[in-house]
Amino acid sequence: MIKKITVFSVVSILFCIPMTGAAEWPQWRGPNRDGVSGEVGILKAWPPNGPKMLWRVPLGEGFSGISVSQGRVYTMFSKEDDEFVVCLDATDGREIWRFRSDSTYYEYEGGHGPRSTPTIDGDLLFAISAQGKLYALNAASGQEVWSHDLPRKFGSKMPRWGYSISPLVDGELLLVEIGGIREKSIVALNKNSGDVIWSSHEDKLGYSSPIAITVDGVRQIIFLTGTNLVSVSPTDGTIYWKYSWQTRGRLGFDVNAATPVFIPPDKVFISTGYGTGAAVLQLRAFVSPDDDRATTGQVKANRDAVRIEEIWKSPIMENKLASSVLYENHLYGFDNSILKCIEVNTGEEKWKSRGFGMGTVILADGHLILLSDRGKLGLAEATPAGYREKASAKVLSGRCWTVPALANGKLYVRNLEEIVCLDITGTH
Repeated sequence: MIKKITVFSVVSILFCIPMTGAAEWPQWRGPNRDGVSGEVGILKAWPPNGPKMLWRVPLGEGFSGISVSQGRVYTMFSKEDDEFVVCLDATDGREIWRFRSDSTYYEYEGGHGPRSTPTIDGDLLFAISAQGKLYALNAASGQEVWSHDLPRKFGSKMPRWGYSISPLVDGELLLVEIGGIREKSIVALNKNSGDVIWSSHEDKLGYSSPIAITVDGVRQIIFLTGTNLVSVSPTDGTIYWKYSWQTRGRLGFDVNAATPVFIPPDKVFISTGYGTGAAVLQLRAFVSPDDDRATTGQVKANRDAVRIEEIWKSPIMENKLASSVLYENHLYGFDNSILKCIEVNTGEEKWKSRGFGMGTVILADGHLILLSDRGKLGLAEATPAGYREKASAKVLSGRCWTVPALANGKLYVRNLEEIVCLDITGTH
């Protein structure tokens, strides 16, 4: 049965995150924040020891993802008592610069070090330390452009497992969920100056990163906060709609972690762990573009103007750490430590497979690129017909919770000690 949920404003979605080029991986989950690469021609068979290793560089503790732009590789790590943003040459792994972003965040249950992934936008890099220092750096030199201490400036409270959100650039805005007090849960900053443009909402801070979509010509930013799935206007922070979603771990904290996935033309998938499960929501519009309740680029608030419908809600998929990917009407992701394929419109399980633990997944060239939590790299065909593995090899050791990055035919993977670059297309 479809469940009707009242929300705040008008929508009918078209996904509209600008493509930045298949060769780049400039932010969390790649060009479009969906874990999908546009690259083709990846190797479908590997030698026993895996794809050719191009370089291997010692790094340090942390779970930050890897961003790649203009021949440079960016990530974050901690070494002894210091946390850093680092820039490497994509050709050979040579360090170009490093910037001290904070003191080391120590967390003895999950692991020490930073969690957020740097966002690259032209000449600027944006990064958040595990303890809540937000920086804009010159991407070429590592020089600080501006910064904010989120707890001090906005009253933000650090989550149990550290600040994990990766900043989102939308036009001239930098959008960040910070969990601040007095309508400062979500903040939009001028990306060039760091000036506050607006702040909105009062939710607790979660661990998920936002995505951007366009709704009937109206841009909106989707946040999975600590307690809600929320849509806000990038123009002024107006809350278009929200949907309650709370995940309680064994310690009782708000652990909404995985990034929402858009399902064209009008659905959103969310999934979290600790027995919470997953849901697909459909957004229904009741205002046409020429209705007098709509204006160019903005929608007037109207409680009767929109509804969200639960297409399905189920424990079938629990994305505890890693986000799922979408391919040809099916979602592929880790239900805790089980890799699954489910159909988007029904939540029906098509297949499941073990062997990658609490792993991570991205998609390229019709294939799943999988990294186990212990460093096993795998390649499998993205098909609902069954798990069809094409290749696998051990490429790292220790804890591997960081999702791989793919850019210019090179696959980047890391653990708590090093980063490795692999030739995934056989062209290097």
